[in-house]
Amino acid sequence: MSFEGEFASYEPLRRLLDSEKVKALQNRLKIRQQEEETEDFEGSIVKKSDLTESTLQPDLVLAIDGSNLAAKAENGFPGAEFGYITIASVLIDLKLIGELEKKEFVEPKKFRETEKASTIESVFPGCNVILDREKNAKSSLRRALFEELRNNTIFTDGETLLDTYEHLFTIKREHFKEKNLPRSPIEGVEEEMTYDFGEYTCPHSGEPLFSTDALRLHELMNPGGSNGEMFGQIMSTLEKLWLVHILRAFERKGWLATLRRVAFIMDGPLAVFSTSSWLTKVISHELTRLNDLQRKVNGQDLLIIGIEKSGTFFDHFIEIDTTKDGVTDKFPKQSALLLNDGYIKRNIIFSESSKPYGQDTYFGRKLFYKAASGQKIVAVIAILRSFASNQEYKDYLESSDPSNFTRLADVMNILDQLVSSRYPNSVSPLVSAHAEAAIPLNLGKRIFEDIAREIREKSKE
Repeated sequence: MSFEGEFASYEPLRRLLDSEKVKALQNRLKIRQQEEETEDFEGSIVKKSDLTESTLQPDLVLAIDGSNLAAKAENGFPGAEFGYITIASVLIDLKLIGELEKKEFVEPKKFRETEKASTIESVFPGCNVILDREKNAKSSLRRALFEELRNNTIFTDGETLLDTYEHLFTIKREHFKEKNLPRSPIEGVEEEMTYDFGEYTCPHSGEPLFSTDALRLHELMNPGGSNGEMFGQIMSTLEKLWLVHILRAFERKGWLATLRRVAFIMDGPLAVFSTSSWLTKVISHELTRLNDLQRKVNGQDLLIIGIEKSGTFFDHFIEIDTTKDGVTDKFPKQSALLLNDGYIKRNIIFSESSKPYGQDTYFGRKLFYKAASGQKIVAVIAILRSFASNQEYKDYLESSDPSNFTRLADVMNILDQLVSSRYPNSVSPLVSAHAEAAIPLNLGKRIFEDIAREIREKSKE
């Protein structure tokens, strides 16, 4: 690492280019053949015009996005910091937007009325931040995570976010049992983690344990430096829990029929990574259960979409949309490339493993879609079905059949409506949700009950 004000000369760059070790490594690199990739995708394009849309299209979009920021804490200890995390839910009325677009001049006030937002905020201890009588920063984080889930709820008379989490935890313990349990989170205890619900006492140390310890997010804490990665994983985990929390709240209210009017859009992939990745299977299990219930009422599947605005997959989409001469728009508009396991491993994330890509982390299927406007979108559609065996699931991931991508025509249709003119790789509801999460104007306002009530009222129209 350089000193402040110090700049490198060109000598290290020359040394790098002339290095025999670098040249030897380059000679061993596996190179993906461009011709093979081109042949792969051109025969797998699905056009929107070849698909049939549902008779009832959603006219409400609920976008969920989070934001996190690590900030210094003034407590006398060096490097002390806490993480400030917000999760925003923004409801957008597509029908009202359509009516306003017909007018020659749109009043800003009227346009703002097309969106309603609700934001929750959380603060988590990081390096050198100790709460109350806790022994260290890690135990402080564990308590703070438990308390945040316990204190947040959509409806004042509904289940808490902790209740939602513990419901998923119950599914894990009943259907997806671990062969080898992780070590206890309490310092000095070498035994396996003791699972239970709520706050309970460790049988080995007498110290408090929490049901949320099973997320193992405390394992990501860096006790001697910044914890940006940990705060990011906490934010991502809360986003996915919030989605399930919303859907379960509608079930408890008896409002599943209203979901036929709503499309849910998440920022980022429909996946859970790192220590809490076990949530992937239980979230998929719960979404399938909720989808089966509402489908009996509405006659169609839920519409849940994740949007990946950057990363390896988006880079590959740009690559296949560009000819060897550098000319763009090679990929046809209003068309999709449905990604299967084989294509991903050959062209994007190289692997020769028999294990399907994303099996342990994703609860959605990826696709590339070029909208009518020419915008390129990497979308992830929720998997809303159960599988009789691992082999059946593997065969499903290897297939690019449009029927394996839930409501594909409706996804294409809504992406055509929502692509952002400001950000070429995103959709407008996520732009609004991110702005709300980053600068939470509705901080502290528990207006999700108003949002839900509006969804319900509009479903009667």
